Amino acid sequence: MTIVEIPGSKSLTARALFLAAAAEGTSTLLRPLRSDDTEGFAEGLAALGYRVEHTPGRWLVEGCPAGPPREEADVYCRDGATTARFLPTLVAAGHGSYRFDASAQMRRRPVAPLTRALRALGVDVRHARADGHHPLSIVADGVKGGELALDAGESSQYLTALLMLGPLTREGLRITVTRLVSAPYIEITLAMMAAFGATVERRPEPDGEVFDVRPGGYRATEYAIEPDASTASYFFAAAALTGREVTVPGLGRGALQGDLRFVEVLRRMGAEVRVGDAGTTVAGTGKLCGITVNMRDISDTMPTLAALAPFAGGPVRIEDVGNTRVKECDRLEACAENLRAMGVEVATGPDWIEITPGAVRPVEIATHHDHRIAMSFAVASLRVPGITFDDPGCVRKTFPGFHEAFAALRAQWQATDGDVG
Repeated sequence: MTIVEIPGSKSLTARALFLAAAAEGTSTLLRPLRSDDTEGFAEGLAALGYRVEHTPGRWLVEGCPAGPPREEADVYCRDGATTARFLPTLVAAGHGSYRFDASAQMRRRPVAPLTRALRALGVDVRHARADGHHPLSIVADGVKGGELALDAGESSQYLTALLMLGPLTREGLRITVTRLVSAPYIEITLAMMAAFGATVERRPEPDGEVFDVRPGGYRATEYAIEPDASTASYFFAAAALTGREVTVPGLGRGALQGDLRFVEVLRRMGAEVRVGDAGTTVAGTGKLCGITVNMRDISDTMPTLAALAPFAGGPVRIEDVGNTRVKECDRLEACAENLRAMGVEVATGPDWIEITPGAVRPVEIATHHDHRIAMSFAVASLRVPGITFDDPGCVRKTFPGFHEAFAALRAQWQATDGDVG
């Protein structure tokens, strides 16, 4: 059995940084992810005047419930969608003038549903160039609260940002959600808000799902970040592909992240899966069945399955993943492009991809500077020696040591069982 230690969750780390910054007192974040995205988020908090202290295995964040300590700041969000969407929402509850910009890649990604919602709450939000995109500026004077209707069919991050804003408003927030993608991420948000002392009531209504967020702020706490389930998917897929066994500790029963459900996809394809209290194990059985699967709620793992699909025993069809077209790149098209270059037959539609297994040749993977494309096709490299990447360093966004960890896994398997695959 191979045990793989996975770095902390990016999603949990970003939410914890927001909540800690908004809380009364000093919070301790245990085992946070150290990557380009989370470092960028912490750097943004520092630019706003929050004190973030980095020590090995933990970050200390001194909260400021009244809003950013600085009344004027410029924040560069790098490539981070959570930074670019969460921090403008955080400063809206404060008092001051704040300017935000991001990388060219992040500038292309939309923020319009969020900025429209903030404007509906009376926040002065202005886009410097293209409407609905970074760069943007906010003149903040607190948020009264009230009622909102939100379409979160493009990204659950818009809803998460507004939910976390709710306790910082003077009167609370009622959000009616008409569409929602990646719903498990909202479960993460609600659980973490509760851990920091906030109360949210959730109920279905005829017009959509309603979230009532009470005012009252947050209280500081010690919060442990669980391993990143999306990152774990590459190592679980590696086991399923090669007939080996991988255990990821810290991701088991009770894990917050919906992307752990990817192991159920692997189970349907023929892998053996054991989910325990302390971790999850996937063991390959030497075969992978074709599958048709809706991945709307775990769409970050769509590229993992797409890279695994050429080695299945039948076609693999992945449905309801249209939102992956507005991630760091058009992930659906990026997967199709790379698979076709490898000689694989692929068909795509607006929100689906179908992959027909066949002989695969090594190519240089066009990552489109997207960490998930690079890490997903590393799985295929276990069966196709010679695969390279045009931008291997893009993995620093969420897992700077990914290539080293994957090489160590390959070396361990070669040492014990011979050639991988």
